[in-house]
Amino acid sequence: MGDPDRVSAVEPAEPARVPLVAIRDLTKYYVRGDQVIPVLVGIDLDIHAGDYVALMGPSGSGKSTLLNLLAGIDKPSSGEIRVDGVDIARLSEAELAEWRSANIGFIFQFYNLMPVLDAFDNVELPLLLTSLSRQERRERVETALALVGLTDRKEHYPNELSGGQQQRVAIARALVTEPMVILADEPTGNLDTKTGLEILEIFDAMHAKGETIVIVTHDPRIAERCQRVVQIVDGRIEDDRSL
Repeated sequence: MGDPDRVSAVEPAEPARVPLVAIRDLTKYYVRGDQVIPVLVGIDLDIHAGDYVALMGPSGSGKSTLLNLLAGIDKPSSGEIRVDGVDIARLSEAELAEWRSANIGFIFQFYNLMPVLDAFDNVELPLLLTSLSRQERRERVETALALVGLTDRKEHYPNELSGGQQQRVAIARALVTEPMVILADEPTGNLDTKTGLEILEIFDAMHAKGETIVIVTHDPRIAERCQRVVQIVDGRIEDDRSL
């Protein structure tokens, strides 16, 4: 019989981390006449809570398509996209719209602000679909604008703001719903270098607070700020490395 007082030298195995996003055998293609055009082929990818991921690749590689699929803006031809256990590929359009508004913060390259609304109202817009009270919405908007340093510009309209300020509004709008995942498609691609770096500092601060962020970019300087780079070429993952 073994010594009951003896401590085992074998350490118990740590439980495997469950990914926040689990993509399995994901395929996306378009049909034009009798021609099938593949965009993504057999993608497998895990993203964990708190990850800061750059999706890179040449134009036409499929990286923006993958981001749109993650956001529920587009649907895959086949495969699974599980976000916190929910296979969003199986949701109806109505279910997908509701899920997206509650769980995804999307930041576009060209801001996509409503020109007839000031900064405050642009940020508040996604909250109008929630059950939050007017006061709760106001508090959320004020907090989000403060995070991006635009409290003093909340009554300005998009045409009264610089490109960098407009992107800050767009970031605040993405944050205001407290999403599960933040997705950004070339968020500095329309900005000068200095302003782009200022925007990236906001992303760094968001990541430091524990946000899960996925950024599509061509710029290796942006990718270097992330903790992980996924390289997509011809619709397939060619490399996936931690930095």
